[in-house]
Amino acid sequence: MSIKLYNTLTRKKEVFTPIDEQNVRLYVCGPTVYDFAHIGNARPVIVFDTLYRLLRHTYGEAHVTYVRNITDVDDKINNRATQDYPNEPLNEAIRKVTEKTEAQFQNDMDALGNLRPTKQPRATEYIDEMRQMIDGLVENGHAYVSEGHVLFHTPSMKDYGELSRRTLDELRAGARVEVAGYKKDESDFVLWKPSDDGQPGWPSPAGIQGLGRPGWHIECSAMSWKLLGENFDIHGGGIDLVFPHHENEIAQSKCFHGKDEMANIWMHNGFLQINGEKMSKSTGNFFTVNQVLETGAMGERPWHGAVARLAMLMTHYRHPIDFSIAKLEEAEGTLKSWVEAANVELDNGELDNISPSQEIIDALFDDLNLAPAFAYLHGLKNKAAKGDEETKIQLHCDLEFLGLWPKDVQAFLSAGNLELDASRVAEIEGLVAQRLAHLNAKEWGEADAIRNQLADEGIQLKDGKDDDGNRTTNYELKS
Repeated sequence: MSIKLYNTLTRKKEVFTPIDEQNVRLYVCGPTVYDFAHIGNARPVIVFDTLYRLLRHTYGEAHVTYVRNITDVDDKINNRATQDYPNEPLNEAIRKVTEKTEAQFQNDMDALGNLRPTKQPRATEYIDEMRQMIDGLVENGHAYVSEGHVLFHTPSMKDYGELSRRTLDELRAGARVEVAGYKKDESDFVLWKPSDDGQPGWPSPAGIQGLGRPGWHIECSAMSWKLLGENFDIHGGGIDLVFPHHENEIAQSKCFHGKDEMANIWMHNGFLQINGEKMSKSTGNFFTVNQVLETGAMGERPWHGAVARLAMLMTHYRHPIDFSIAKLEEAEGTLKSWVEAANVELDNGELDNISPSQEIIDALFDDLNLAPAFAYLHGLKNKAAKGDEETKIQLHCDLEFLGLWPKDVQAFLSAGNLELDASRVAEIEGLVAQRLAHLNAKEWGEADAIRNQLADEGIQLKDGKDDDGNRTTNYELKS
């Protein structure tokens, strides 16, 4: 069985065939480090971490190179540095902003169960490569100098727009292109721009006098080239990056290197909404990862990183996701049931010789379609809950493989539960028994009344059945 991945470039699922099985190469656009990552930023990290885990399992950890960049030169960073550190020299202020923001990003992504990429290059480390590409594009007629800027001339490329499936006329009429007098064509985009006094700058390419700084798109083209080569296997990111960012990456890279493709497969995850609405600070539904995991800003309590990860993975990566408190609650209940069933003492290294279930791998092979994998995990849970030790260990292994095993297991299982004194336990169990009697007698109204009473007191009931098919009810007290 082969891995199949949906290629945005061709609009279909394709069998993944690496250029070199000994060096499988993946590039994903990373954060611009001017502010804490919001929960939408976490989705591509989780999606492509899942792909990275699959590639490592399939081809071997030593044979997969995963690059996710850090954009540390950008006007948003400059503005934030001036805002946060008005009395500091700009370069020092920029350093403080980028170091603080990158450190928070790494901590947040770790908390969500993500593996660190093989390499995390910073854009400022590759300015020489950017200038080299820009010089080459000017020399071969795909770019030009105008008023201290260097611009890519999109009409010079016959298949510009192939990723977004838009013609040049559509792109001009649309949208997200800057109209400026120094452009030959409205759709031309900036490769290099001059730096004003006080702005960060480097010696300019293409014979321009003075200091300047790169445009956004050239950064990823330069970093992917130097770390992965002129042509590599997979390029990923959010669907919002298809145009203009990824479209322009393709243009720069293909025209500079003279290759038919930059990346063979382009993968994009769908948008994220909060409670059915676009995330926006103005509407009060904008949440950083840190707020969701630490401060209780979403749902008035913090959520475990493994819960947030599962809530993301419960929706196929290409589909839009509605990230909500209800989604987090569902994920928490599901994950707790899996972890409880697999919570067995393991000797050091006991998981090392156990492979993830083939059912999990088969599901991931189909364009990371985790729905069958999660159904399989439910079946494992039911078997493990009956005391089958081998199944417990296998379930543990599968959760570890998917990045869903909490490192702080006991704290995770007890999160949200409050201590109860003996008299209160007896009272609750008496009400639960009464409700079961009502259910067995099909007295639905009375049963619902008890459920509602307990819910008002912060007690969540979970109905089920035992091995003989009899009704059972467990309860959990929420903080």
